[in-house]
Amino acid sequence: MTLQSRAKECASYIKKHSSALVVSHIDADGLTSAAIMGKALERAGIEYEIRFVKQLEQKVLTEVADRNPELVIFTDLGSGMLDSISSLKLNAVISDHHQPQGAYGYEYHLNPHLFAINGATEISGSGTTYFMASEMGDNVDLACLAIVGAVGDLQHVKHGQLIGANRSILDEGVKSGVLHYENDLMLFGKQTRPVFKLLQYSSDPYLPGITGSEDASIEFLKRVGIRQHGEKWRRWIDLEPGEKQQIVSALIQFCLTCGVPGYRAQRLVGEVYTLLCEREGTETRDASEYSTLLNATARYDHADIGLAVCMGDRAGYFEEACALLNEHRRNLVEGLNLVKEQGLTQMEHLQYFDAGDKIRETIVGIVAGMCTSFVNNRDLPIIAFADSDGGVKVSSRGNYDLTRKGLNLGEAISQAARAVGGTGGGHDIAAGAFIPSGSKDEFIRVLDHIVGSQIKTGI
Repeated sequence: MTLQSRAKECASYIKKHSSALVVSHIDADGLTSAAIMGKALERAGIEYEIRFVKQLEQKVLTEVADRNPELVIFTDLGSGMLDSISSLKLNAVISDHHQPQGAYGYEYHLNPHLFAINGATEISGSGTTYFMASEMGDNVDLACLAIVGAVGDLQHVKHGQLIGANRSILDEGVKSGVLHYENDLMLFGKQTRPVFKLLQYSSDPYLPGITGSEDASIEFLKRVGIRQHGEKWRRWIDLEPGEKQQIVSALIQFCLTCGVPGYRAQRLVGEVYTLLCEREGTETRDASEYSTLLNATARYDHADIGLAVCMGDRAGYFEEACALLNEHRRNLVEGLNLVKEQGLTQMEHLQYFDAGDKIRETIVGIVAGMCTSFVNNRDLPIIAFADSDGGVKVSSRGNYDLTRKGLNLGEAISQAARAVGGTGGGHDIAAGAFIPSGSKDEFIRVLDHIVGSQIKTGI
């Protein structure tokens, strides 16, 4: 059995039904997963409804079971609740890439980990869903959304490009004429922003003295010899190749001079992905900008807007999504500034910050990931807390040096959350949980012990 043959089995089973309820996660990967499945169902003549959830927990599953749908399709989630899905006797298909927990033998369960494929770096939830969609009909155009989902999950970061099953999806998209890739600057906003804004809002890497300052960003470009044309600054896509090379070289030299680690400076350049079916100069033309646009909708309780954009309905919805994106970027900068001012609490095997109600629970994980660009101690994973309805949201971020030593945040977070009556899971390098209010101290104590035992065992 291979990933593709399992995808074929799942697709064949889906096509036996006349209606389905799609349940998906509220991030870029979740939105693109839902859109891919929605498009595939629509083209197959199957009625469907889509529901988005922050986390798949028992309450949500019970609500789904009470509706008694003909078929439930879980996308970008489900693998962490296999026993509950089985106990509720839900007629379900699961398309996920997070580490499975529970009944591994679930019949219609598509997950890369079951086939020795890394779900954190080789394929995302939208990728597994794309494999299903490909078996449901001619849906190669949906490769674009699968790549957006993978980039939204940062699956291109470790190697500077997409690898594994993601690569095969990319190749299909390139061959069909809907995708293009090349090496270029990795900073956000190349399609839409004045070039100085790329520096001003750079968070990975964090540019000391430049990030957060419009004046310093403009001054840097002027020193490099880049000038505005008339009263307007050009976008990255408007620059000549020689100008781009000047900026990249100067940025790398600046980072090294300022003590930014070499591996982070090198990440200024990497493989970028262009959606050829989208209009140049828009947020949906570049996979990174597209994924951030989607995060800005679903994480602010407007998943319907992001879904509409993915499904191709741009009248009105696209402008709303762009407005949410502006708010999202401001909130991320404010969140980063909060953490820099507040600092992190260091324990023996991890470091953490508690944002309380100062950072929205749906973006605290993104902020935690961005913090890795300026924390002093990279030998400890970052744990973040944020207030949530009825409890506390936990997000965690590690790095590949730590995972090579044995760190598996998905397992650690899951164990620690269960110890305090919560639920959690994810990948080895990034994971999340919801825990009861008042349990943070016990949770972090248990988690510190588990992480310590993992890293000692892995050495």
